[in-house]
Amino acid sequence: MMRKAIPEASAKRLPIYHRYLGFLHSAGKKHVSSDELSEAVKVESASIRRDFSYFGALGKRGHGYDVAYLLDFFNKELHQDRLTNVALIGMGNLGRALLNHNFYVSNNLRISAAFDIDEAVVGKILSGVPVYPMSDMVAQLRIQQLDVAILMVPQEVAQEAADHLVEAGVHGILNFTPIRLTVPEQVRVQHVDLTSDLQTLLYFLDHDNG
Repeated sequence: MMRKAIPEASAKRLPIYHRYLGFLHSAGKKHVSSDELSEAVKVESASIRRDFSYFGALGKRGHGYDVAYLLDFFNKELHQDRLTNVALIGMGNLGRALLNHNFYVSNNLRISAAFDIDEAVVGKILSGVPVYPMSDMVAQLRIQQLDVAILMVPQEVAQEAADHLVEAGVHGILNFTPIRLTVPEQVRVQHVDLTSDLQTLLYFLDHDNG
C-alpha cells in the first residue's frame, strides 16, 4: 500500500509520541487509546489518529494501540533502531555545549566529527570527538560517510559552509544560524532559531496576560 505524504506538523509530533510510548512500555502498559495519548502529550486525539493514519492501520477500533508494536514501529521510523553519526560544524559556545552533551539522552545519535577554524581546538579530541580543520571538512565527511550535519557557524559564512556540506554529499542539515540556506531540493534543512522561538514565546505571554 502506498504511504501518504506526511505533513511536517505531523512529523514533528512523532518523537513526542515515541517518547511517551517508551514510558508506557517501561511501565508495563500493553495498550493505549488515542484519548489516553491525547491527555498525556497534549495533542488532540483526532490529530493523533490522523497522524497515525499516514502509516496505515496501526490500531484497531475499540481496542486502541498495542504499545510494544507501536514503539517498535516508531523506533524504525525514527531510526531509533540503529546508530546515526552526525557532524558538528562550528565549535562556538553553543557548539561546545552540544558536543559535551553529545546526545546522551539518546542511544541512536552521536556526534562523531567536529569542524572549526580555531587552532586552539583543531587537532584535539573533545568529549571523545575529534576536531578537524574546516579545510578538511569535505574530505572527512566523504571518508566517514556522514549524511547529517549540525551547522553552528557565524551567519556570514553559513551559506558557504552549507555549499561545502552539499559538495560532501550531506543530505540533512540542522541549521542553527538565522540564514535561510539555499540548497538543492534533495537536501533537507531543519531550521532551529532560538531567538525567534523565544521572541514568539514572549509575544504570546504578553498577549495571554494582556
